[in-house]
Amino acid sequence: MNTILHFMKRNYKILIVLVSLSAVFWSFKAFQLLPNSNSASEKDKVLLELLAFVIERGHYDPIAIDDSFSKGLYQDYLLGLDPSKRFFLASDIASFAQYETLLDDQILNKDLTFFDISYEVLVKRMEESKAYYRDFLANPIDFNLKETINTDYEQLPYASNKDELKKRWNQQVKLSVLSTLADKVNIQENATNQLLIDQKIANNEQLTLADMQYLAQKTALEELEIETRENALKSLNEYFDFIQDLDRNDWFGIYVNAIASRFDPHTNYMAPDDKERFDVSMSGRFEGIGAKLQKKNDYTEITELISGGPAWRGKELEPGDLILKVAQGNEEPLDVVGMRLDNIVKKIKGPKGTEVRLTVKKVDGTIKVIAMIRDVVETEETYAKSSVVEKNGKKYGIIYLPKFYIDFVNNDSRDAAKDVAIEVDRLKEQQVDGIIMDVRDNGGGSLKTVVDITGLFIEKGPVVQIKSTGKNKEILYDRDAKIQWDGPLVVMVNNFSASASEILAAAIQDYKRGIIIGSKQTYGKGTVQNVIDLNNFVRGNTLGDLGALKTTTQKFYRINGGSTQLEGVHSDIVIPDRYSYISVGERDMDNAMPWTKIDAAEFTVWDKLTNYDQALKNSKNRLAQNQQIKLIEENAKWISERRENYEYSLNLNDFIADQKMLEEKSKKYKEINKFKSDLVFNALPHELTKMGEDSLFKEKRTRWFESLSKDIYVQEALYVLEDLSQVKKNNTQKKTSKSNHLVKSK
Repeated sequence: MNTILHFMKRNYKILIVLVSLSAVFWSFKAFQLLPNSNSASEKDKVLLELLAFVIERGHYDPIAIDDSFSKGLYQDYLLGLDPSKRFFLASDIASFAQYETLLDDQILNKDLTFFDISYEVLVKRMEESKAYYRDFLANPIDFNLKETINTDYEQLPYASNKDELKKRWNQQVKLSVLSTLADKVNIQENATNQLLIDQKIANNEQLTLADMQYLAQKTALEELEIETRENALKSLNEYFDFIQDLDRNDWFGIYVNAIASRFDPHTNYMAPDDKERFDVSMSGRFEGIGAKLQKKNDYTEITELISGGPAWRGKELEPGDLILKVAQGNEEPLDVVGMRLDNIVKKIKGPKGTEVRLTVKKVDGTIKVIAMIRDVVETEETYAKSSVVEKNGKKYGIIYLPKFYIDFVNNDSRDAAKDVAIEVDRLKEQQVDGIIMDVRDNGGGSLKTVVDITGLFIEKGPVVQIKSTGKNKEILYDRDAKIQWDGPLVVMVNNFSASASEILAAAIQDYKRGIIIGSKQTYGKGTVQNVIDLNNFVRGNTLGDLGALKTTTQKFYRINGGSTQLEGVHSDIVIPDRYSYISVGERDMDNAMPWTKIDAAEFTVWDKLTNYDQALKNSKNRLAQNQQIKLIEENAKWISERRENYEYSLNLNDFIADQKMLEEKSKKYKEINKFKSDLVFNALPHELTKMGEDSLFKEKRTRWFESLSKDIYVQEALYVLEDLSQVKKNNTQKKTSKSNHLVKSK
């Protein structure tokens, strides 16, 4: 998720610390470096020393580099090298075992012994593996055998010998070919009819017309099997070509990252190319399909859809989907399971206007091919926008904020706080009776903007507490007593609302300023990261670019003292969604930092929502009786059950039957997507003119309005606003305010 950016005015404190560290380290390194030390091995040793030094002094809560650390690193590193356990043998692991508790000492002593040994064995095993898949794909594959494969590789033991390893390769390749073959064929007869026809052929009995049709189909199936097998060979050859292009530095990067990630999931080493990509991602311009990816064992998982991108517009891809294959247009798909994330990204990215087809395993277990036309995610779609809707004679407004954006360099550029303030004023001009702040799928952004936005809805007071490395806590305040909107307020969140979104939701909840509605809890990322250029620590560097370290330097807390880390923000009104029974977010990550609590800040609870408790009660009653909500919860339970299934049949008929069964079962839940309320969402006056002049802008807004009318969560949020607006202490919020279009001075 997006790293929260700290106030620029406070960054000088961090810089002073880093400059101090650099000064110490320069003198230290000058003593340690040997003249003309420019070998790859020497660079790796320097990198190890730098990593340990910078993390120990810069991380928010560094753990001890001891035997316990060594054991965790040992497991993580081997899993990173061979996640599907198709390279190393049990005997290799046995030979590595002597280093399980020695890696901490090796790191501190700049000893590369374990890395060198594991690297050499890995290269050897990878070269041997080429023969396994080539031999298997040289002959027709028998898909009539009754066998299964378990893809829970993390629990799978290492192969005891090469014959067992070869069998494992055969099964994994067979599953890959099978899934592609199943996409290409449509078997009409059920298993019983096929067995009867096979028996007739075996007994030389006279064939009927139906039998002849089956034989024609069987011939076509054999041809498809050859075609699919040849494509699988091409795909695996390409996969190993990628591997051959990797050098020692690439594999050492995996080792270094395994070390870094032991401290927490968001601390990681960036090789020079990775640093460049990070800088591009922070610029706000996205190309390709507009999806964020992460490795999950041997698979690549969709973690977030970028608002406005092709994947977001297509509405078929969703967070939690696993990418199995990538195809360019009408070309054959390339199996990407086990491939490095960088190479997968290169396959998915491409020129605007070209087609990419992803074969994905959906959250519910079904396998689907999704085609998308690559495009550039337009900046406009990442900005705040609003709409109005009438319900029972009253008007309500909704503001959608996809991220907390800001430009620290150019003060004249748009930022989320200014834009939300303007949207609030525009809604006030429409005399709305309540406002929804929608931060669903908002991965975070600027800390400054979330403080300013929270200040639009409270009189004054603390918004968030921050603790830095080795420092006392700091409280960030809204110090202006003016309030932009004092009427009924609902904040919509989901599992993927993270970082700054959680600060906003937590503050509104702690003040009882509004009602939080959505998933059981938000993402749970309560930490702040800074990117540290490692080259700044070495004077007279002759080793080349050393890359950078992104490390956790701060942790933020709610004003009530609790952290959003791990736990996130629990909604006041919980509405089930498809992720209700799946662990997503920070709590699904290894080595996540723990939830902690500090002293609460002093603040005054808002007392103007007089029917707050009644609104919660009314919503609970409505949801309990809503059949659509019941279907969503049933679907969530089914998805949870399916997600734990790692068994696949390697029999063609059984595999297709299983997929058809899943498709049939999922049809019941397709009704969820057919929901449509009778609510009509409209543009605000300032956008009507633009919609008349810009057809593309009109299309985007129209699609958004339609999606709001089909959103059962928005419908319930409006019911809650309606309950909250039944009693008002005054009507001042209805008056038009044209003079306060900018964020209050903080």
